[in-house]
Amino acid sequence: MEALPLRPELRGRSPYGAPQPPAEHRLNTNENPHPLPPALLADLQVALAEAATGLNRYPDRDATALRADLAAYLTGTSGEQVDPAQVWAANGSNEVLQQVLQTFGGAGRTALGFTPSYSMHPILSAGTGTAWVDGHRRADFTIDPAAAAAQVREVRPDVVFVTSPNNPTGTAVELDTIAALYEVTDGVLVVDEAYTEFARTGTVSALSRLPGRPRLIVSRTMSKAFGMAGLRLGYLAADPTVVDALQLVRLPYHLSSLTQAAARAALAHTEQLLATVDLVKAERDRIVAALPGMGLTSVPSDANFVLFGHFTDSAAAWQALLDRGVLVRDVGLPGWLRVTAGTTEETDAFLTALGEVAPAHRSSLGGSTA
Repeated sequence: MEALPLRPELRGRSPYGAPQPPAEHRLNTNENPHPLPPALLADLQVALAEAATGLNRYPDRDATALRADLAAYLTGTSGEQVDPAQVWAANGSNEVLQQVLQTFGGAGRTALGFTPSYSMHPILSAGTGTAWVDGHRRADFTIDPAAAAAQVREVRPDVVFVTSPNNPTGTAVELDTIAALYEVTDGVLVVDEAYTEFARTGTVSALSRLPGRPRLIVSRTMSKAFGMAGLRLGYLAADPTVVDALQLVRLPYHLSSLTQAAARAALAHTEQLLATVDLVKAERDRIVAALPGMGLTSVPSDANFVLFGHFTDSAAAWQALLDRGVLVRDVGLPGWLRVTAGTTEETDAFLTALGEVAPAHRSSLGGSTA
């Protein structure tokens, strides 16, 4: 068969994703396990029915009302004043990040991220023709500010990604590190805060660093804490000039009328939706507390998941858990696996299965500090 004229940087690559074998307890994709409250479901029916009456017309291409609601949410929860002109939204935070790369990356330009981190960052870079450079982390998966700044000075990237809390390791990045990286780059600095609502007490959002930093971008999502993964709604906050620039590359009418209506309905129920965050954090902390008794350890987590180890063979440990009906994520870090904090029942099932698996699969490093 004749080969397709695929772009060279896409040859040999695999699509993003993880194995999704059948399992009774699916704890591998960092979803919020709690169902949407009945009051929201009722309001969603009304909002979508109203939006449906106008489906013969294009949606508001600037999502003006939605962006105002998102700005109000950010202002109310962070204590930082965020104006609608500073907010942009798209179909999931991945599209938001793709638009950032389309605007500030591209052919002849470079993006840098501190790996291991969110695996879509290099994939999105490749898709936009942006060269990718792996940034360095310490052995405990934290970022060394001085070493990171030195690498940024050397590479001079056009886009720098910092994931905070980091995925797949879970730990939030110090604001001083973010500020240091901003100072040494001439490009845009993207702080990916998809999991920030789950952060431990005292963690401050990078939204607090937006004033006076026109090249700083903070991205968020409604897929995690809001429990709206099926909605596909991501957004960012930045200087209004960044938002104006992104509209140069966004597709016309990229957010459907139904998506905008559903997101606004959800934001009207913010308090109810975020009430599940403490429940998820409690299960996360229960997992962390149980690991040492099994001869295992974890990376400090500010997210709704836990990176845990050490295993002699993480793939074999993953399979052993799956054999017991629990699906977790093998993120490709030797000796480590990642589990989503689920419901109490799901956590019970995970800890029971792990207790059976750990003796045969933990390494001699299992109980050490990451």
